[in-house]
Amino acid sequence: MRLAVALLYTALMLGANPGHADLAAAAAARAGDMRRLVIHDAPEPVPETALQGLDDAPRSLAEYKGGWVVVNFWATWCAPCRKEMPALDRLASTGTTVVTVATGRNPVPAIERFWADNGIAHLPVLRDPSSDLSRGMAILGLPVTVILNPEGQEVARLIGDAEWDGPEAKAVLDALQN
Repeated sequence: MRLAVALLYTALMLGANPGHADLAAAAAARAGDMRRLVIHDAPEPVPETALQGLDDAPRSLAEYKGGWVVVNFWATWCAPCRKEMPALDRLASTGTTVVTVATGRNPVPAIERFWADNGIAHLPVLRDPSSDLSRGMAILGLPVTVILNPEGQEVARLIGDAEWDGPEAKAVLDALQN
């Protein structure tokens, strides 16, 4: 009898915790480029760090709390970033919230030229010129893409470029959001 009660309690607890069920479904959905996506056992905090917009206005990832967010750390000099950015732009055009964080010294004119050269039209640019957020999140190379839950916590991370608008990425993102 105790075993049955324990199993029922566990099932109810997992059913009442959609974040846990979503992470398991997302892990099961990984294929293609998404096999490199590391889904954390538990959400990890993201440091509250001041960022800047292209206009030097103060910005923050906290602005995006309340929904699932794909955050891409990149730089204008990064060749894999150049390859990946159009896929992130296409993903954003479908309604997925995608935020880019230009890490380190990336002059605004170089960012604007990067956007124009790659036809980027749907992505906001936040800047982390002193790399405070990047260091706080242990971003050691570029590109790195993290997925934040609605509470603003990191639930997954992919190092390197990926086809973020491909069916494999969409399956993982759909599993997280459902």
